[in-house]
Amino acid sequence: MAGRHDSDAVRVTTAPVTAADEQRGRQRRYLISMGIRTVCFVGAVVADGWLRWVLVAAAVVLPYISVVFANTESRRDDGYLLDDPGRPDTRPQLMPGSERPDPS
Repeated sequence: MAGRHDSDAVRVTTAPVTAADEQRGRQRRYLISMGIRTVCFVGAVVADGWLRWVLVAAAVVLPYISVVFANTESRRDDGYLLDDPGRPDTRPQLMPGSERPDPS
């Protein structure tokens, strides 16, 4: 692998989950959404008035929402950015022999 240079390092805290775990999570989210849709349909049969129409609307819209949520990519971010060795460091630094400022 000589000569290979990746600009983005992968850290353990931000490494993606395995494909099997990701698929399992997507299936779980989708099945939960479809379960809610089924409850909405059954509730629409039993309910009366405005509640029936709210449940029917939810049952119609839920498949789209379920697919969108099932296909979202899960990213893990620890909020820490790695330093880019090609970019100059702009953070304040102490020079050799300089004294630390008084914190008071």
